[in-house]
Amino acid sequence: MQKSFYFPVPWGDVSYLKEALIIMELPFWIEQPSNRLQLAPGEVALVFPDLHVRDYNAVRELFGEHGKRYPE
Repeated sequence: MQKSFYFPVPWGDVSYLKEALIIMELPFWIEQPSNRLQLAPGEVALVFPDLHVRDYNAVRELFGEHGKRYPE
């Protein structure tokens, strides 16, 4: 699956977000900062492939904002 968008989140929020996404049965990856993915100190990225609109809306509601485009 190709990476499409991501949400930068503080390490402290990863546990509950990961549990919610598993319950929702949505595919995702957790990535650390890299040359490709610039994140603030103490942040990781929850990365997603293209999702059906219904699933994207559920993710957007969980995070409270739109995701950022994953760099190519």
